[in-house]
Amino acid sequence: MLLAIDVGNTQTVYGVWDRSAWRAQWRRATKHEDTEDEIIAWLKLMFELDEIPLHLDGVVAASVVPSLDLSISRLAEKWLKCPCYFLRHGDQVGIPVDYQPATSVGADRIANVLAAMAIVKPPFIVVDFGTATTFDVVDGRGHYLGGSIMTGVEVSSAALFGRTAKLPQVALEVPEKAIGQSTPSALQSGIMFGYAGAVDAIVARIRAELGSEAVALATGGLGGKFIGAAKTLDSYHPMLTLDGLVMALPSLKAE
Repeated sequence: MLLAIDVGNTQTVYGVWDRSAWRAQWRRATKHEDTEDEIIAWLKLMFELDEIPLHLDGVVAASVVPSLDLSISRLAEKWLKCPCYFLRHGDQVGIPVDYQPATSVGADRIANVLAAMAIVKPPFIVVDFGTATTFDVVDGRGHYLGGSIMTGVEVSSAALFGRTAKLPQVALEVPEKAIGQSTPSALQSGIMFGYAGAVDAIVARIRAELGSEAVALATGGLGGKFIGAAKTLDSYHPMLTLDGLVMALPSLKAE
């Protein structure tokens, strides 16, 4: 079995891959000061709750939090007794990156692109709904061109609620209609339809620049909520980043 780890700024996603299927997926708040001992204490409990034996052949990780890289390496060495591999840039998996500097593209974005290539033919766009919402663009040659980064919907709504005394916090759910007839429904309309509109505007501009109706794949924790609300999104793939890490492993082992 393989443990795939996607370390994000807000949440870290862990997935257990067993030959051809995901056995489990867990989310945990990213704590920049976590040690390998703190991670294993939580991880062991997750394995026990899902009745999965903690016997792993390897760990593969993508991290945008450098302070946790050493903790993950030590986790694999000290507690899991298996090798650890990090996806860091496109060259490792044969993806040409036309971005300056090429090494500044987050490893999670490279994993998303790698997994998307197994689903659709280029050109395509990957929209990842996380702390930030990222738009990653691959052209018809299979080159990573770059993309766009906008504030995540959770961050945006938290800023609104934090700066207004009387507005209530609401669930990030797409309402049935745009005309809200209560403050909570009006907030949901503005937040969710407004965000969906922003996504559509960026995807439309990217397609125009590509000169192609490139497929747009959504991923990330909130991505599924915007299928239908954002008309430009074609499908939702919640495991895209972890899938990409599994696909990257043979190349990482060969380095």
